[in-house]
Amino acid sequence: MARVMVMMSGGVDSSVAAARLLDDGHDVTGVTLKLWGGESDSGCCSVSDVEDARRVAAQLGIPHYVFNFSDAFDASVVAPYVDAYAAGETPNPCVECNRSLKFGRVLERARTLDYDLVATGHHARIASTPAGPALRRAVDRAKDQSYVLYMLGAAELARARFPVGEMTKAEVRDHARSLGLRTADKRESMDVCFIERGGREAFLGARIPRRKGSIVDERGAVVGVHDGIDAFTIGQRRGLGVAVGERRYVTDIAHATGTVTVGPRDALLHERARLRDIRLSRELPSSMLVQSRAHGAPVPATLDGNDLRFESPQPRVAPGQVIAFYDHDLCCGGGIVAE
Repeated sequence: MARVMVMMSGGVDSSVAAARLLDDGHDVTGVTLKLWGGESDSGCCSVSDVEDARRVAAQLGIPHYVFNFSDAFDASVVAPYVDAYAAGETPNPCVECNRSLKFGRVLERARTLDYDLVATGHHARIASTPAGPALRRAVDRAKDQSYVLYMLGAAELARARFPVGEMTKAEVRDHARSLGLRTADKRESMDVCFIERGGREAFLGARIPRRKGSIVDERGAVVGVHDGIDAFTIGQRRGLGVAVGERRYVTDIAHATGTVTVGPRDALLHERARLRDIRLSRELPSSMLVQSRAHGAPVPATLDGNDLRFESPQPRVAPGQVIAFYDHDLCCGGGIVAE
């Protein structure tokens, strides 16, 4: 029997994770991370989510505590998110939250409090390999979250558990219903947790000074103006504020000049990407697959230093986004797109 600290977000996945660990005979304690905001928030970490987690813990008969990591969350996740958009990048705050807090601060806190393991409701699995534990895709490929956990190596995985990784989402909800858990039919939160009801544009607009710029087509002709590059991301099609007769996508964002370039979909196709902050958790296979979106389709590619080459042209990935590396269903690490 192990002492396990379960991060309970107030959702069904982490509720069932705690229940399964308890059924397996472990000494389970639930913790909810207070990261951002209050009752008016539309994402996770709201007062109602904390209350749902507390009441599920009470139903299961396990202790429940709240860890206030709001200062660390603001410094490690929110501030870099704002800075990235101001620089014309598109960050992934969920990745940074997992890296810095859930598998950073929480692992440290668990060690200090003498817990053996930390568990979450992520849809992922841990495989035993000759080189040590490895991150593996979830059984439910539609809900697989290994992409946002790509930074986890053997050291972190040795102390982690993902109890719902072997279950489909439907099985998770059925299990929660069988236990009478209040989160059984709770809606999933799909948005960035700290973006409130005004949306990303309002959130960033209150934090980034407005700097107007030009919107140009692929020939450099001005086709519109904008109030700030933070309103755009590579590949964006809607809300461009231009009418050029045919469908256009954001193909480039120039931070230095504040210029946003739009063009046809074909202009998004690229054969290469340059990465930074590469983290490898295992040796890369000769036939590597890469994934550039949380639920995107994996495609063949090769890595030479920091240069990633796709086997066939792919839609350009926005700077700041993650590209994760896979050996079949084992995650080997990943990196962040620099250009």
